[in-house]
Amino acid sequence: MLLQQCANGIFLGAVYALFAIGYTLVFGVLDILNLAHAAIFMAAAFVALWLVGLGAPIVFAIALAIVFAGLLGILLDRVAFAPLRKRNAGTLVPLISSIGAAIVIEGVFRGIFGPDERRFPEGSFVSTQFHFGALTVGALDLIILATALGLMLVLSYVLRATPLGRDIRAVADDRIAAALLGINLERTIALTFFIASALGGAAGILIGLQYNSVSTDMGGRIELKGLAIIILGGMGSVTGAVVGAFVLGLVETLAVAWIGSSYRDAVAFGVMFVLLVLRPQGLLGKRALRAA
Repeated sequence: MLLQQCANGIFLGAVYALFAIGYTLVFGVLDILNLAHAAIFMAAAFVALWLVGLGAPIVFAIALAIVFAGLLGILLDRVAFAPLRKRNAGTLVPLISSIGAAIVIEGVFRGIFGPDERRFPEGSFVSTQFHFGALTVGALDLIILATALGLMLVLSYVLRATPLGRDIRAVADDRIAAALLGINLERTIALTFFIASALGGAAGILIGLQYNSVSTDMGGRIELKGLAIIILGGMGSVTGAVVGAFVLGLVETLAVAWIGSSYRDAVAFGVMFVLLVLRPQGLLGKRALRAA
């Protein structure tokens, strides 16, 4: 039983990590919280569902929906954040702007797809189960875990070993100095939004597949957890967001197994509260993105 719940926690934590990384990337570069991230998470899941409904192969639908989420992130930056950066609007005004953008995105998708929960067509994904002694693992769970870990490894490589990653780290460290060094700030910020939103969209699609449920309020259910994860991991720390996500996933699944689903969130946030009391700067400090 313990082994099964730990496996379930790892699968859930991997998806949480994808979502939280998107939050922490934007925060690490711009020092703002993008509260429209959850709306993009939801939008990508609906786009994947719509494409599958049109008969597109699931892999093709997922890839297109992830690209859509990235492009939506760039549009969000151009509309909701770029004009405010030009006016040096600080951090609070962009936060309010992102809330407004989230409401608009959710309203558009609610108008198109309606408020009801939707499910992927039967047969859209594999349902094979593998048994390893007392441990039962679904093929879909393995695919979700492999996809999430693969995307995180790609992101780690981009941040550490590519010119784009160098530019992102430079802008995160000091925007003025980065501009003086010839880095195109707006291009780097736009690409950061593309990457962050694409990862958030991937998380939305994987959650939709994992629970076979897509709804316009699904972003709201994970938004607070994403914020808690990046605080627990350390604001601005990509690695910390990953660690915090797996901690939350494991705590949630163990709470469901030992206490009951009604207390899942209470236990999870209680554990995070204790950890933050013991280590207020988060598990891996802060601003680790700038040293990535």
